[in-house]
Amino acid sequence: MNLMSTVGPDPRMHSQAEGPVAAMRANTVAGAVKRKPLLLRPATKVLLFALCLLPFAWLFYGAWANTLGPNPAEALIRATGDWTLRFLCITLAISPLRTWTNLPALARFRRMLGLFTFFYVLMHFLSYGWLDQGFDIDAIAKDIIKRPFILVGTAGLLLMTPLAATSFNRAIKALGAARWQMLHRAVYAIALLGLLHFFWMRAAKNNFAEVAVYAVVIAVLLGWRVKRALAKR
Repeated sequence: MNLMSTVGPDPRMHSQAEGPVAAMRANTVAGAVKRKPLLLRPATKVLLFALCLLPFAWLFYGAWANTLGPNPAEALIRATGDWTLRFLCITLAISPLRTWTNLPALARFRRMLGLFTFFYVLMHFLSYGWLDQGFDIDAIAKDIIKRPFILVGTAGLLLMTPLAATSFNRAIKALGAARWQMLHRAVYAIALLGLLHFFWMRAAKNNFAEVAVYAVVIAVLLGWRVKRALAKR
């Protein structure tokens, strides 16, 4: 009899000890494979929702605590308008960012960002109608006709309303993909109207620094789409 065979480790014992370890490793690898990327996790949408509400919460607190400066009504109207334009730019940036970063999962946030854009433009108009005009319908109508920058802003709000109303899956099925996409291309006109509204509003104070920044951002975002459309043709 071979002496080494009597004192050496039993291969059966080795395989039995390694079995649970191998199973644990396999489970770990499988868990890593099944783990969703960060952008696809449900918690990411919850976090984005909370972040999008932060400007509104800050303004609400400022109005309640009277920390918006000597003219809180003007501060609310201006701030909600600024956040509308910011969210509009962020929403338009989703498609280019998907391409530039190779992260298609970014598309799942576009609907929420678009709805928050509508939320802030609605808060902007309500702040104007309430704090500036006291919800006087006749005064609001006359002011819209009288001042071009309010007319342009109101036109943008009216164009955005059907987009918000049809941003759900049932509306997409009811309209059909082609008609739905055609309707939602109105967002490009809305961006230009919003920029024009901001330009005319700033023109009264001869302050165009922020207007130039938004103009460059919107030009890049719309220019990317024009270039892509021409490339497809």
